[in-house]
Amino acid sequence: MEVFLSYAREDEALLEELVKHLSILQRQKVIKTWYDRQVSAGAETNAEIDEHFNTARIILLLISADFLRSDDCYSTVERAMKRHKVGEARVIPVILRPVDYQGAVFTNLEPLPVDGKPVTQWTNLDAAFANVATGIRKVVEELASKNL
Repeated sequence: MEVFLSYAREDEALLEELVKHLSILQRQKVIKTWYDRQVSAGAETNAEIDEHFNTARIILLLISADFLRSDDCYSTVERAMKRHKVGEARVIPVILRPVDYQGAVFTNLEPLPVDGKPVTQWTNLDAAFANVATGIRKVVEELASKNL
């Protein structure tokens, strides 16, 4: 199951930490993560991003003030919510850093980590990302059981 990660460049270090925590799901061939840094040299960037975005069953929005400020990221949010509403993908906000996102189009979605506590406010980042990975595993299992 492909997982598309949408993030602001300023949050790239946190993205990399999340990807590490998702590695066991990748090793087990439960998911395949994809984000824009994986576009290969010579590829048409926008076409490759669109291809992965349109085939992903799970779209993670890595939320921070930088993410919400970015026009590109917010455009992705709007596109993701359209796919979510018609049941093509599950959109999951992952709250990386504290930010007021009330009124955003994804406000009604249950975020990760648990209770929407921002990753950077946990006393242990590994615990926060483990919580996110566990939540993603549950979603993957739920989606897989519906497709049987």
